[in-house]
Order: sequence, then structure tokens, then C-alpha cells
Amino acid sequence: MIMKVYLFCFLCFFLVSASLQVTPQVAAEKKSADNQLSRKEIRDGWKLLFNGISFEGWRGINKEVFPAVGWKIKDGLIYKTPEKGGDIVTMRKYGNFILEWEWKMASPGGNSGLKYFVNERTGDTGGYGYGLEYQILDDNDWISDGRMKTNDYHTLGALYELYPPLPGKMPNPLGEWNKSRIVSKGPDVEHWLNGKLILKYERGSTDFREKVAASKFRNVVGYGIMPEGHILLQDHDSEIYFRNLKIKELK
Repeated sequence: MIMKVYLFCFLCFFLVSASLQVTPQVAAEKKSADNQLSRKEIRDGWKLLFNGISFEGWRGINKEVFPAVGWKIKDGLIYKTPEKGGDIVTMRKYGNFILEWEWKMASPGGNSGLKYFVNERTGDTGGYGYGLEYQILDDNDWISDGRMKTNDYHTLGALYELYPPLPGKMPNPLGEWNKSRIVSKGPDVEHWLNGKLILKYERGSTDFREKVAASKFRNVVGYGIMPEGHILLQDHDSEIYFRNLKIKELK
């Protein structure tokens, strides 16, 4: 009887252990889940902006082609290398939308950003694009040496140069993944970080226009108030990774 109980317990332990073991196939399936949409997301109207394989749907800002340097696909991720290649933009423009993406800063003191409502200006040929920017920054490095004040309008999650994020944001440490989200519907815009709302503002309001007029974008005609624009990933010479970029257009 004791032997039967022992054999039964051993068998249960073996089966549980086997069920918990992560095989190479399971690991590969988990990894391949990045840059994909679930059936529910597809039904709900989500679209991928990056498929994990190619830069289809993207090009260089102010150009018809994709930059030859500065951007690579590495292990299914968008990798911004230290080389200067210029900003990249979606070929399509978007107006009302929910935009989500994940990012991981690899450079201490790294600086980047995701811009929206980007519209190229006649005559511009460089690698810089003008648009509303969800700031992506390694705050700790900038604040510790006095180059930046805590939660000013240049820190992580801010609408760069215009609105600071709310206090209490919770970024993950350098080298770990963060999840960002922008909700833009009519004049109302929200910035989210790791599931927490960190900024709300009204695009085109009197306050918004006054802030633009007092900023370095004062001479950019129509800055941030166009009905639609490109999505842009910024080249700021820092190493950063992006994945799971997806967008849902709103009516």
C-alpha cells in the first residue's frame, strides 16, 4: 500500500513538472507572439504598424525611401542603432486613434520620442520631422546631473516642450520594457505609461495655442492642430528598441 502511494505521488510530481516545463517550442511561440494581433484585436479594428519582419509601411521623413543606416530589425524588434539615419514615419496619416507600443531604452541617458500629427513641410529635406511628441527619455540620468528638472515638459511621457506629465509616473528601469499608449479623439489627448494615465490635454485649445506660441515651435505653421498626420519614431542618436506597435482608428 505504501509503495502504491509512493508511486502515485511520484507520477503526479512528474506530470506537474512536465506541464510546467518551458520547451524550446513553447518559448519560440511566446516570442513569436510579439508584433501580432489576437483575433479579438482584429475584430475590434486594431492594425499593426510593424510586423516584426520588415519596415513595410514606413519611410524616412521628407523622403520616399527608408534610411540606409540607423534603423534595423533585430530579433523581431525595431532597433535604433547609434548611427544617424533620421526620423522614420508611417506612410499613412492618422487622425482619431488609440496607439500602443512597447519600448526599451538601451543607452544610459538615452533620448527618443514618438511623434504624432506629423506633417512634412514644403522644402524640408533633412531627417527631422515636426509633430506632437510623446517624450521618451532616461529621466534619471538627465535629472541626476541637473540637465533636467523632475517632471518638467521635457521628461518621459511629457508632450515635449508643452505639457509635463503628472507626478507619480512609474517607468521601468533602464534596459527593461515599458508600454506606452496615446489616445487621441477630437481635441482630447491622453498619454499613458505602463497602464497609468500620466497626461491629459486639449489639442487646439487656447491654452495649447498659447503654449505653442511660447515654445520653439512658434514658427511652425499649424503645429499640432492638423486634422491628421503621420506617426514618427525619432532618431536622437540613442539605442532604443520598439515592438508591438499597433493602432486602432476611432470614428
